[in-house]
Amino acid sequence: MYRLPSKTLAFVVSSLTAAAAPSVHAGTPSGPYSIFRYCPYQTNPDVGACVVATVTSGSFKMGNATVPIGAAITLQGGVRDLGDSPFYPAVGAPTMSPTPQEVPGGLLGIVNPAPDWPFPLWVAFWNIVDAVNGVTAVTEPAGAATANFGNAIFPPDTGDATAVHLPIRVRLQNPFLGNNCYIGSFSNPIVLNLVTNTTNPPPPNQPISGSVGTFSAEETTNPEGFINYITDSVLVDNSFAVPAASGCGNIALGLPIITPILQALVSGAVNLKEGFPSPAGRNTAIMANNVTIAAADYVRASEQ
Repeated sequence: MYRLPSKTLAFVVSSLTAAAAPSVHAGTPSGPYSIFRYCPYQTNPDVGACVVATVTSGSFKMGNATVPIGAAITLQGGVRDLGDSPFYPAVGAPTMSPTPQEVPGGLLGIVNPAPDWPFPLWVAFWNIVDAVNGVTAVTEPAGAATANFGNAIFPPDTGDATAVHLPIRVRLQNPFLGNNCYIGSFSNPIVLNLVTNTTNPPPPNQPISGSVGTFSAEETTNPEGFINYITDSVLVDNSFAVPAASGCGNIALGLPIITPILQALVSGAVNLKEGFPSPAGRNTAIMANNVTIAAADYVRASEQ
């Protein structure tokens, strides 16, 4: 297992907990710390470090569907410390950027019209396919997240190695599907427990491995402090379950079908084709990412 030198570990800990002179006013972070302008350190005294993570590539397999991560997703906020900590939401911006990802095959790739569909629904489906077949998937937070940078940088040999605990839901967007077509929900989310070491999934999935990436640090002079970087880290999980899709079917199309029936028909077609709900052992998340971290006191000292 990859290990950072003990001297580096001490540096990481000290650079995230070092105390700088607190600012006498609440301004805006400046210079290299401006990336943390949405960190909640000004409103939450428990925030000890600010975090900006960017998922640069990877893929998300749910049941029979695989969605590549082709556009960067940003996750930003704050943590208490390097250990198992709540991930405190950003202030003034989304904690997770609502970045659309193209779904391969579009609407035809995720829905098969069923024989029991009313004729107007068939007509609406093929009209939309002819006009806008493309479907995008947007990942949204669906519960309280946690982060453990100790596990991310030094994954343990035994026990819980979770680096990021992330409940999510996935919104499918297309004029036929409407604005409320979701896989997962706040009450029944997709729960990712992402690791940088090797997974131990239920069958038929096989173990896959992430990567701790490369750690580096930049010393700043105005103000004096440190900004830490984890580059080319890979977080993985292939032990999670995926709930059924629900809420699919655009009532704005003016179809002469009662809304609950419309959504049941369309959601049922999505679930049938994509194999939802999909039990643990049949789904996989792979996320390559870069992370920038700085002690909240350093961010505060840069305020202008």
